[in-house]
Amino acid sequence: MAKKTTSREQTARSTPSSPPSSDFDIMVVGQGGRLQYEALLLAASLKANAPTFAGTLYVAEPQAGPLWSKDPTMPGDIKGALEDAGAVILPFVNEVFGATYPYGNKIEALCAMPSGRNFLFLDTDTLIVGDIATLTTDFTQPSASMRRTGTWPEEELYWPGYGAIWKSLYDRYGLDFEGTLDTDQPDEYWQRYLYFNAGWITGHDAPTFGARWKDWALDVRDNRPEELVLQSLDPWLDQVTLPLVIHSFGGGRPGSDLAGLDGDLTCHYRMLPLLYARENDAVVAALDAVTAPNKVKKWLKQYDPFKRMIYQGRGEKVRALFDQNDMPPRERQIRNRIKKEGFWMR
Repeated sequence: MAKKTTSREQTARSTPSSPPSSDFDIMVVGQGGRLQYEALLLAASLKANAPTFAGTLYVAEPQAGPLWSKDPTMPGDIKGALEDAGAVILPFVNEVFGATYPYGNKIEALCAMPSGRNFLFLDTDTLIVGDIATLTTDFTQPSASMRRTGTWPEEELYWPGYGAIWKSLYDRYGLDFEGTLDTDQPDEYWQRYLYFNAGWITGHDAPTFGARWKDWALDVRDNRPEELVLQSLDPWLDQVTLPLVIHSFGGGRPGSDLAGLDGDLTCHYRMLPLLYARENDAVVAALDAVTAPNKVKKWLKQYDPFKRMIYQGRGEKVRALFDQNDMPPRERQIRNRIKKEGFWMR
């Protein structure tokens, strides 16, 4: 059987590539509330598990403005703790997104990053579990996480189908739709089409990447193709437009060089109950080790879900509910089991 050629490989043959690099910065979004504590946990895990990381960890902070009904900034002591952990606070102003679509923070934060640098965006609810300084890839051919499910588009009674919906978006921006297809997957099956989880994104020159993403996200939101008329774009707008942007810069599905993301290097846990329920023992051990020092504990205990899950043993009770080698096939089933036992927190 012939080896499957992914869109990433197809593009690489027509687009000059740069040598693989391990020189990159990391960006996450931090703001008042849950995200600030997740950012602290991520920063602590980076410092503990990747001590030779030579790039900069930027914690991008949205600033108060007309698009926020409540000040989104972090308290000064939390920012001080992040800086003590090696992070650089990167203020940015929301120009188009804000409280009505907080997922857009990642898009606008990329626009505020230094230009000309390789970048790795991580969702704040990510744990560094291995030496991410060893990550080496061609950042000029961007990619993103494949740890996703078929959340978009949603099948409707009178919808035109997956192919027509995705093709309408690629056609709008003059992109090669056929070259993105995974032809080992059947027609009208969601995995045939380029679709990512935006939990991690690699790329080069974050402001250029972010500006295109912002422009196209606004265009799709405000002037959607008729094929999308039945589709919801909230909260999917960022993930709908991300494949278009990645493909436009010569990227595609991640190769083996990025297997450590969502693997031996990072864990996008999303919510601590899900981490304890389904992640492997190495991830739980990394969480325990990172959160044990008093200088970390004193901050994380201020956030009730972290206090109860990590320090008061609720996480281990959640873990005992499941066989990690035989998990329920759907996340909803996992959540419902945890909720039934009264252990759900976020």
